[in-house]
Amino acid sequence: MDTDRNDVMDSEPPPLVRRRLLGSLAVAVPAVAAGWAVAGRDRRPAARAPETVAGTTWAAAAAAVPPEGPRQAGVDRPAQPQQNATLAVFDLPPPDGAAARNSGERPFLARLLSDLGRRITALCSDTGPELGGLASGDLSVTVGVGPRLVASVDGRLPGAAGLPEDLERAVPDHARQGDLMVQLCAADPQVVAHAERVLTGWLGERSARARWSQGGFRPPAREPGPVRNLLGFLDGVSVPRTERELAREVWLAGPERVRGATIAVVRRLRLDVAGFLAQDVTGQERVIGRQRSDAAPLSGGGPAAAVDLGAKTADGRYLVPLMSHVRRAHPAATGSGLMLRRGYSFSNGTGDQGLLFIAFQRDLRTYVETQRRLDDGDELSAFATATASGTFLVLPGFSAGRPLGSSVFA
Repeated sequence: MDTDRNDVMDSEPPPLVRRRLLGSLAVAVPAVAAGWAVAGRDRRPAARAPETVAGTTWAAAAAAVPPEGPRQAGVDRPAQPQQNATLAVFDLPPPDGAAARNSGERPFLARLLSDLGRRITALCSDTGPELGGLASGDLSVTVGVGPRLVASVDGRLPGAAGLPEDLERAVPDHARQGDLMVQLCAADPQVVAHAERVLTGWLGERSARARWSQGGFRPPAREPGPVRNLLGFLDGVSVPRTERELAREVWLAGPERVRGATIAVVRRLRLDVAGFLAQDVTGQERVIGRQRSDAAPLSGGGPAAAVDLGAKTADGRYLVPLMSHVRRAHPAATGSGLMLRRGYSFSNGTGDQGLLFIAFQRDLRTYVETQRRLDDGDELSAFATATASGTFLVLPGFSAGRPLGSSVFA
């Protein structure tokens, strides 16, 4: 999603018929999963030096990402998202009537989340044998709760509403929404696999039922910044980066019980990679609205230039095509805010490849208005199909003295 706030100089043609069966790219492919280079944000300790065991030198463990703090890890830290991830969604047993809702569910949730926070701290601290002898490295675990659970506390709280039905219609029922989101990220894919196994088993013992999950990967990157997706384009070109931008666009400021939280929208998008790449490079760039080589906008000016939606050729044609992804997702056209995105490619086998789209924002409207604009005529949507989705209140941060979820469910 491009975020430069330029005005569109000329009117555009009427919207195309909404492509609901393909929708939900939602700022996805050329603008996903950013680099989030924020000065002073990466507070991690130095990585351990390589170890030598029986003559074999093992790679150094990635620097730790402390799980505790005023905000959860896995949103804006580490500054460069880890290369590997799994996002798992669970259902929790529903309450039996109003009495159970008031007297039983909230204490159950409070205990579950508090215990889950302690399990996360242990996993991220190399304190147990669950990771098969591996160091936890830069493992981060991020927890969100679904609208049903938030609404059971207070229907006015951010996160109590899910996506509108018109944006969910194409998603299979079994892969919609859910009660609990657990996002696991690490440089080492084996650490992610072990952590997923441990937490899924632990939650299953407490009556949580797995709804859907998806693993993903990102190319390596030495510095915070965009990385390429399966379509060959750089992701994460325009995102909130500074502390001020994150405070304005991502973190909830109130009410007090959700301060330090954020709203996550997650989507699994199957991409027609072969179909997209069958176009010549010029055709691909016109769909995206940026150059494939360096992500420079087609309006000119280089990779760091703002998108000029009004720029035209000598004969009056827009340089950034009217139905390109960049233009359709632009805040000047949607009237929405910005998203902080952490996206991962996935490959489940031939014919099932795509994008695990994760976006954090303080207002669900940011995603909804952008998605509706894309559904009304984004050429990239013809190459994408949503196969799972949900919205979650990513809970405020936690510590030993402030258990996970205690401000919301205590």
